[in-house]
This record gives sequence, structure tokens and C-alpha cells, in this order.
Amino acid sequence: MKTNQRNVLGVVALLAFFIVGCAQTDTREEKTTEKTETTPPARIAAPQPSPSSKVEQTVGLTKVTLEYSRPAMRGRKIFGDLVPFDKVWRTGANANTKISFDTDITIGETMVKAGSYAIFTKPGEKNWEIMFYSATDNWGTPQKWDDTKVVATASVTPETMPMAIESFTMTFDDLTNNSAVLGMLWENTYVGLPFTVPTDAAVMASIEEVLKGNPNDRAYYDAAVYYKSEGKDINQALTWIDKAVEMSKEQPKFYYLRQQSLIHAKAGKTATAIAAAKQSLELAKKAGNADYVKMNTDSLKDWGAL
Repeated sequence: MKTNQRNVLGVVALLAFFIVGCAQTDTREEKTTEKTETTPPARIAAPQPSPSSKVEQTVGLTKVTLEYSRPAMRGRKIFGDLVPFDKVWRTGANANTKISFDTDITIGETMVKAGSYAIFTKPGEKNWEIMFYSATDNWGTPQKWDDTKVVATASVTPETMPMAIESFTMTFDDLTNNSAVLGMLWENTYVGLPFTVPTDAAVMASIEEVLKGNPNDRAYYDAAVYYKSEGKDINQALTWIDKAVEMSKEQPKFYYLRQQSLIHAKAGKTATAIAAAKQSLELAKKAGNADYVKMNTDSLKDWGAL
């Protein structure tokens, strides 16, 4: 009997030891879990010293996108100091300054395929070299420059501005249907890179395609205005604008008649130009369009009709 009691007591002691051990193990595991699940501190929200900028510009029918960062002067001398002369510069700050075109473009005599390119420059006191580079994934300038990746270069004379530009700025200037100038401004320096786009070929193909079908009055109007603005066959423009005005005579449009007056005047037909301008003037007055009232009035004065 005593032997059985001792056996029972032994079993109870072993179970108690096992339970305590498990509890201690669970506690250690909980403490370990607590340590590994510690949340790292949040990142401070603060402005960047060279904020990024994105500019989208349509030139003719070509969409151009420019992405770059904008360092500031902050009391520093820039060109010839912070940005050394005659060394390749990233043209901005941080990642590559990148320009993208959705059509082919032309820089000087060089055709550049549609796509994205990094812009690198080599500023000089009297001359800047501007380079379009096919690799756009560098941070700053490439560790190893590869001349085979330079798809276009241009030599540009910098201009001195009468005021200082604090933040590096890039612009699209002097826009036409077929061209623009990529501008770079910082400190008191302006550099402009002209480029052309294939607008004329695209528009002429569109005119041919649309007009051989079943064109409406707007198609004739657009074709006539394009011919006038680009200095093409003015007699053809006159035929098309007259067709547009005739097709819309039930609901005459003052802007159609305005263009008709200008095209007739350019073709040397002053009398019909005056008649169209007077009609456009009256319709513009009824529509409350002050801009067209002024433009027609000014033209009629120029043509001696007022």
C-alpha cells in the first residue's frame, strides 16, 4: 500500500515539473515574439531639397514629356563653380533628367527616334554641349560614359539674363506647329535647344485621307486654316473655306467667317474679305464674344471699311 502511495506521489511531482517547464517556455516564447514584432519608427515627412517636376507639352501633334529635379542656388555660385565648366553635368539633380517623345523628332540634322532619353550637358563659358543619351536609369552621370549611347548632340550658345533664376528651370519655348525650343534656366544663364517635329507630314496625310471621303464642314475649315497658317496654296485654302461656310450657312459660325475674311484678304480679294468680316462681326456681337468683335473691327479698319 505504501509502495503505491509513493508511486502516485512521484507521478504527481513529474506532472507538476512538466507543467511549470511548459509555462516558462511559453513565457520565453511570448517575450521573444514581443521583441521581433517591434514596429520601426516612421519616416519623417519632409520636403526634398531638389523637388521633382514633370512637364507635358504638345508640339504640333507630338506629345513631349519632361521629368527632372530642381536644385536651388541658395547663395551659391552655379556655373563655373557648383557646376564646373567643360565637364558632363546631369542637368538638374538626383535621377536622370528624362525627356520622352511619342514621335520621331529632329535636333539639328539628327533624327531622334520616338522614345525616352536622358539629357546631359557640358556647360562652358561661351558654349554648351547638349547630349541625348539612350540609357535613362542612372543616378547622376553614368559611372562609365558610353559614346555609343549618345543619340544626338547639339552645340548651343548660352545667353545672359538680366535677372537670376533661383531654381533650375526647364521650359518649352517658341512653340509652332512644327517646332519648339527646350529651354534651360538657372542663375543668370539661359540655354535653348531647338527641335522640330513631323507635324506637316502627318497633317497633309490626314487632309488627303479625310477629304477623299465624305468630309463635313469642319474638315474643310480645318484644312483651309492649316493651309493659311503654314503658308501653303492660298487659293486651295480659299476653295476649302468657302465650302465650309456654304455647308454651314443654315447655322453660320462667326469663327468660320473670320477665317474666310483672312483667307480672302491674303488671296487679294479685299471686297469679299470685308463682307465676311462684317458678317463675322455681327454674329460675334450677338454671341457676346468680345475677342472676335475686336479682331473683326481691327481688320475692317485696316481694310478701310470702318
